[in-house]
Amino acid sequence: MKKRYLVLSDGTVFEGMAFGADVESIGELVFTTGMNGYIETLTDPSYYGQIVLQTYPLIGNYGIIEPDFEGDCYVRGYVVREWCEEPSNFRCEYDLDKFLKDRGIPGIYGLDTRHITKIIREEGVMNAILCDSVPEDLTDVKNYVIKDAVPSVTAKEKWISPAVGEEKFKVALLDFGAKRNIIRELSKRGCEVTVYPSTTPAEDILATDPDGIMLSNGPGDPADAVFEIDQIRKLLGKKPMFGICLGHQLTAIATGGYTKKMKYGHRGVNQPCRDIKGTRTFITSQNHGYAVVSDSVKNGEVRYLNANDSTCEGIDYPDYNAFTVQFHPEASSGPHDTEFLFDRFVSMMGGNENAAE
Repeated sequence: MKKRYLVLSDGTVFEGMAFGADVESIGELVFTTGMNGYIETLTDPSYYGQIVLQTYPLIGNYGIIEPDFEGDCYVRGYVVREWCEEPSNFRCEYDLDKFLKDRGIPGIYGLDTRHITKIIREEGVMNAILCDSVPEDLTDVKNYVIKDAVPSVTAKEKWISPAVGEEKFKVALLDFGAKRNIIRELSKRGCEVTVYPSTTPAEDILATDPDGIMLSNGPGDPADAVFEIDQIRKLLGKKPMFGICLGHQLTAIATGGYTKKMKYGHRGVNQPCRDIKGTRTFITSQNHGYAVVSDSVKNGEVRYLNANDSTCEGIDYPDYNAFTVQFHPEASSGPHDTEFLFDRFVSMMGGNENAAE
């Protein structure tokens, strides 16, 4: 067994054992609290540029199942308490170690991941390096910044996913790092989904006359996505629009609001969100390190708030026939409490008149 170190930017060192690729890697260290769904976590493009730490202690026990991928893998490293070397599941294709090796991603195990999580919760998200020897100079680690996040994960060219069954609507999806289950949720509701790279001008999308526009999740600081924000500004009010995660943040900025970086973000499958127009609290899946500042929201109405810290979780834009949410109604894996939001979007395009509001 080979030793490997996780070194935080403040100089704190954790010694563990190596698995995955035999390389060093610097990234922003974040933790996620999901008890399952490590495959979906590793293939969520929203983790671009980050070293992901799992708080759940045993990871890899059902192996790797490629049909469950949400996208390509963009993580910079993987930190677990214990990884299962002999997975057992009838769908298993290969193990976690091979997954990481094939993609050049270093992993470390044998650490007290919950202790590290407590440090992040107290001190805030910080950079870290996975390495085989502790570096004397941490300048590169301290100076690491996630750059070109959306351009690095968006689709390289336009492509189409057909509707399941009868085609009822055509949806244009702007891909900022879209999870595949967003497309599946739309497709099974009779939507043909055309996926556009984030570099696509608004005029090109409107020229195809879609029935609705979907704004996907994605990584990075939303304020960096200047081009994308400008295109959303041109699209607002032209067609029914639904935004998720980064799409939610970019829409808020496009309408005059702003975002802030959170101390350690929301990453997991048990975040409670209150519908302030009703009486319901929904359990949601989330993965984000930035939040819309509620008081900055213009031309919209805050609809959902996080029940733990009161951060903005959703906004309605009645003047633009649009709405956005910070959480993931397409959760995979995770709770399905808010899948009805896809029905609401379909209703806006002229579908199910009884969709939940």
